[in-house]
Amino acid sequence: MAAPGITGRTRPTKVKKQAAQLKRKRDDVDVDALEQAVAALDPATGAFSDFSQLPLSGPTKQGLRHGHFAAMTAIQRKAVPLALKGHDLLGAAKTGSGKTLAFIVPVLENLYRLQHVGADAGLGALILAPTRELAIQIFHVLCKIGRHGHMFAAGLLIGGKSLDAERHALARMNILVATPGRMLQHLSQTAAFSVDDLKMLVLDEADRILDMGFQRDVDAIIDYLPKERQTLLFSATQSKKVSDLARLSLHDPAYVSVHAEDKSATPTSLQQNYLICPVQDKLDTLWSFIQASKKSKILCFFSSAKVVRFVYESFRHMQPGIPLLHIHGRQKQGARLDTTAKFSAAKNSCLFATDVAARGLDFPAVDFVIQVDCPDDVDTYIHRVGRTARYNREGRGVLFLTPSEEEGMLQRLEAKKVPVEAINVRQKKRQSIKDQLQNMCFQDPALKYLGQKAFMTYVKSVYLQKDKEVFKLKEYDLEAYAASLGLPGTPRIKFLQGDESKQKKQASRQTIEVSESDEEEETPREAKPVRTKYDRMFERRNQDVLADHYKKLVRDGDDHVPTPANDFTGESTANGADDDFLAVKRRIPADDEDEDFGGDASVAPRGRVIHVAGVSQPLIIDSNRREKLLLSKKKLTKLMDKGKRIVYDDEGNPHELYELQDEADFKAKGLPEVQRQKFIEAAREVVQSADVEDKAAAKAKRKEKLRKRKERERGDGAVEEDAGVELEETGENPLANFLADAQITDDEEEEQEEKAKQKKEKKWFQSDSEDDERSSKKQKRKANQHVVQEPETLEDMEALAAGLLG
Repeated sequence: MAAPGITGRTRPTKVKKQAAQLKRKRDDVDVDALEQAVAALDPATGAFSDFSQLPLSGPTKQGLRHGHFAAMTAIQRKAVPLALKGHDLLGAAKTGSGKTLAFIVPVLENLYRLQHVGADAGLGALILAPTRELAIQIFHVLCKIGRHGHMFAAGLLIGGKSLDAERHALARMNILVATPGRMLQHLSQTAAFSVDDLKMLVLDEADRILDMGFQRDVDAIIDYLPKERQTLLFSATQSKKVSDLARLSLHDPAYVSVHAEDKSATPTSLQQNYLICPVQDKLDTLWSFIQASKKSKILCFFSSAKVVRFVYESFRHMQPGIPLLHIHGRQKQGARLDTTAKFSAAKNSCLFATDVAARGLDFPAVDFVIQVDCPDDVDTYIHRVGRTARYNREGRGVLFLTPSEEEGMLQRLEAKKVPVEAINVRQKKRQSIKDQLQNMCFQDPALKYLGQKAFMTYVKSVYLQKDKEVFKLKEYDLEAYAASLGLPGTPRIKFLQGDESKQKKQASRQTIEVSESDEEEETPREAKPVRTKYDRMFERRNQDVLADHYKKLVRDGDDHVPTPANDFTGESTANGADDDFLAVKRRIPADDEDEDFGGDASVAPRGRVIHVAGVSQPLIIDSNRREKLLLSKKKLTKLMDKGKRIVYDDEGNPHELYELQDEADFKAKGLPEVQRQKFIEAAREVVQSADVEDKAAAKAKRKEKLRKRKERERGDGAVEEDAGVELEETGENPLANFLADAQITDDEEEEQEEKAKQKKEKKWFQSDSEDDERSSKKQKRKANQHVVQEPETLEDMEALAAGLLG
């Protein structure tokens, strides 16, 4: 028997494995005590100010201590005890109040007490976030708290990563942080992924996840989850709709709101202002603000990704003296992560972003949040401005409002307890960048195209807004806004011109017919020409920055070309053309190479006229280049008239190869069907007569061939004496010919021809040398064979026996 403490291992046990074994044993002992402490916990009467006062496990306390989390915030004091007891929660608190820690601690503790650890346990907790950046941030906080002793396997499911790598790891995950889209993709496509044993579901930024953008995905995910579970909802603006709560199958949820009675829905350390800025002055105001705040950390929000890209590219070329960054939903995941990391680590920087960075992201020490484009609603405003003044720090938010947006937006902010104060811009410090933007768009067509897209997406975002009392598109000066972006003209917006067509499409046929009949009675309708896509392509304007200049310099068709008299006298043309300082006297078209010699017959020639043999039209030589091209045989060959192929009849008269008959002569012969029948009968008679002649000639040829063969068999001049028939002078025997004809029939002739065919012909791969070799081998084989003759006498028999023995 081995001594105590001695094992059969040849290598010493690692310290980490010993610690893990002791930890598992300690966990088994501590579970009962934790269950009793949580059961005795009274969230209603207990006043908790520190995490150490809660019945938490050792690994969680150690993780909180290493993360420097000691005192609890208001939302954490009310939400964590209820979540530890297993209640469903609706948590609402201001931005930057510590909501993330309020659900991560209950998730770790509840799974710890249930011993939901290991690959065989399956998925125990699911945390959903609306954006990838927020999901990554939650996952980092989860790892920061849980890596000091907890043995849970946690994973992150977001778009932009390898789907196969996530599939292999899903089977052993205990806690998942995911976005709704990628989570639903794995639930529907990954066969080994099971959520039947899920214990907790957490929705961060629940109001955003439950709205129309994620409604289908969330409903599909909930159908996969078990009904018996604990659900936690947290957001800065919580939803209390009965329909939303019914969708999530909440059981007697507890509503926790720590700032419901406050005078403001935003942090008190946040200073909020707004300024009235027309849409065409937004970029000038933003540039002036950045120039005055180069040593600050600024976050600017826009309505669309195209606007973010255009502002970033244009401001980057003008070098404002502060690092510029941009983030939007159309970027790849790696670029978005790099941008958030750079902005978090920077001391002085300016980040242009869409609403993808408006929720949940914790950027440290943000000084200003500038909302250049008006938010969709007050909730979006609260989340945007919440990126600053976090954790009782100071911050400032500035909202740009157009004159048409001022009244409606201020009423909605006041109704949600959001205090804002009006400020003005100092005109002395304001700088205009319209000329610089126009110059950059002139030099860079790509930037101009990006500006056109930014204009269209901004107008579309305003057009699609639900709150029409705030967003009144008809009151925006779109032409001035396009000019402020540096564009030479206002891009065409299709959906703005389609209001009447949309009304006609939705109207009934009767109303359309009545309206059309009324219009016909009032004014006669003119037929509209059909316009193809090529017509629209050539009529398109703003194709480049020189579109207007090009139209003045180049005139096509019947447009009036200014004459010298008009240029000097300053008289206007009949078409209403403007009197320009520079006018074109003559325009020489750049013709193709094939048109170098010829021209329009209707235009009077301006040079020498040369007639070339073989060319029907004369050649106009009006330049030295065309005169040199006369020396090219290749060019002259292309201009030559194409010849006609002719044939000659029996009389020697030339005719074209395919010549049509005169129509009058053809009709005089009768109807086409009658002529066709006559032609068929004549052709049939010719064929029949030719067939009879061919058969007779073939029979005569066959008989002559048989006669010659019989003569060769009988021998030349051999005649029997007993026949008593005298030969004629021609040397033929009539009796012999008669007998041969009588005895040999056509059948015998065919048999002879078949025998001749049966003779083997040489194959394609055989040669004469092979036949010679084969014949020589046969002769040698015959020579080597012993010819045995029958013995006649006794001597012959003895000779034969001696040959065989010897």
